[in-house]
Amino acid sequence: MTSLAIDAGTTTVKVVGYGSDGCELTVSHRSTQVLRPEPGRAEQDMDQVWDAVASAIREVVAALPEPPELVAVTGQGDGAWLVDGLGRPTGPAVLWNDGRAAGLVAGWERDGTLEQAFRICGSRLSTGMPNAVLAWMREHDPDRTRRSRHLLTCGGWLFLKLTGEAAVDESEASAPFLDIGRRTWSDRLFELYGLEWARELLPGLRDDDHRVTALSTTATEATGLPTGIPVVLAPYDICATAIGSGAVSTGRACTVLGTTLSTEIVSDSAGSVLTDEPVGITVTLGVPGHYLRAFPTMSGGDMLLWGARLLGLDSVGDLMALAERGSEGTAGVRFLPYVSSAGERAPFFDPGARGSLSGLSLDSGREDVARAVVEGATMAIRDCLAASVATPELLTLSGGGARSAYWTRLIADVVGLPVAIPADAETGARGAWLTGMVATGREPDFATAAARHVRISATCEPDPAKGRAVDARYVEFLRLRELHRPIWALGREGSGLSGGART
Repeated sequence: MTSLAIDAGTTTVKVVGYGSDGCELTVSHRSTQVLRPEPGRAEQDMDQVWDAVASAIREVVAALPEPPELVAVTGQGDGAWLVDGLGRPTGPAVLWNDGRAAGLVAGWERDGTLEQAFRICGSRLSTGMPNAVLAWMREHDPDRTRRSRHLLTCGGWLFLKLTGEAAVDESEASAPFLDIGRRTWSDRLFELYGLEWARELLPGLRDDDHRVTALSTTATEATGLPTGIPVVLAPYDICATAIGSGAVSTGRACTVLGTTLSTEIVSDSAGSVLTDEPVGITVTLGVPGHYLRAFPTMSGGDMLLWGARLLGLDSVGDLMALAERGSEGTAGVRFLPYVSSAGERAPFFDPGARGSLSGLSLDSGREDVARAVVEGATMAIRDCLAASVATPELLTLSGGGARSAYWTRLIADVVGLPVAIPADAETGARGAWLTGMVATGREPDFATAAARHVRISATCEPDPAKGRAVDARYVEFLRLRELHRPIWALGREGSGLSGGART
């Protein structure tokens, strides 16, 4: 038996072929383009994303020793992937890191809407979530909302193309429309957002027991996959990556070092979150009876690539190599990593948050700036872990950044925890595959499946000699952020982010 898993990230599509023993047999990657037609916007051509996925599938199918008997799909979360009644895109997908609705969300922040919503869904909502995008479209592009029949996410779009069925996984529905305690759509949330009209756009809700649909003949023609094999709608990427990292039981923690830096804790209850400080997001994990408390930043890998280009480097790998040559403590150079045009959403919410470099002098070298950028990103991971109020014994790292030995050592030192690196390079695909194996009865449960198929390739212990100095720099990081908040407020007033009416 062979099987296949799809992980459609923001900038890269990964398709992995697995053997009957769970070993990776072949992997195919395709790049996808993020369109930025105006400052603060982030979009993708939905057909181009599907074409990339279909092409990667065909390559994997051709390399497998026998036709696959199962395909599972996960993808980037949030945003708005709108289709008409025939399943055709009504425009480009608006992505999770889009900032066009910043003014509207700032208004929801001021009038208490966001906090009220948190008490129901357990998530602090941000500019690229479906509620904000739909509210913005209703005001600025009403024709598109009229032409749209279904609101999907990336994974739902691919599931539609593979099966012909419009659906949404519970993990993706959790924020912003789900009553997380009851795991049902919340009428009150639609009222809070002024989106009662949008209820009809929501497709069928798929819970842990209803993930499977047969592959369509149309999808066979596009991909080469056998007609009728089970297609499994797995949880979206941060959940799939947690599962693929082995975080399937209460108290386990992981950080995804991808386009976002998502620090995540597994819980067996969502109720207690609803009275917490309203930060981060809470979603169903996809493992029965478990939830994921996640703190996904608005920028991560894209921030590091920005830093590399700022310093005249070609890649994040080059940035890491230069940073490793920087002095301990970055020679006093400090970096606030809030460079997304949509501001920040975790571990705090501020659509006006902006990055900064400080502490520069004539003695500062490129290597010190590089190290400050990487350390600033790492401080954000510690900040998110602190906001989770969890005390894990181990932090599992995944995503492209986990391939950097320098960064994994720095993360261990900064968070003060041992870190573990899974053997799988594509942990999101692994998590989708594990979900598929459980959903189709090929594995009895997630605990058994993870024990059989998730392997750790390396671990790294924090250096106790660096603890005190790192703690001091973390305190400086927090103080520097507080000093910059008034500057962010001035920027909001100047850019028009301070307002935004609800319709």
